Amino acid sequence: MAKLSQEDLLAQFEEMTLIELSEFVKAFEEKFDVTAAAAVAVAAPAAGGGDAGAAVEEKDEFDVILTGAGDKKIQVIKVVRELTSLGLKEAKDLVDGTPKPVLEKVNKEAADKAAEALKAAGAAVEVK
Repeated sequence: MAKLSQEDLLAQFEEMTLIELSEFVKAFEEKFDVTAAAAVAVAAPAAGGGDAGAAVEEKDEFDVILTGAGDKKIQVIKVVRELTSLGLKEAKDLVDGTPKPVLEKVNKEAADKAAEALKAAGAAVEVK
């Protein structure tokens, strides 16, 4: 098997859905017994801005909360199914039972992409 370059691998990852990428990461972690945990960024407080010994932790996990389905409920259900591994009934129940979390503890980029997709389908979304 030919060795793939880093650019080739990134091109393959770009074509994957969030669910497929998440499943790949889980499989990779299991196969190589590693954890792909994000590094926690720590910022020092501004000069003169409080206790110098306190560190501010940057939030690296976000929840995408569906707060309303809007007028295009069927489109929203389709997007929820694309973002999650839910079946049709489960996705419909999630959309009907708003406010409910669609994705939990995802990185900022994934949360923003999911929120954009849901908003484009006509849903009301909140990222926490």
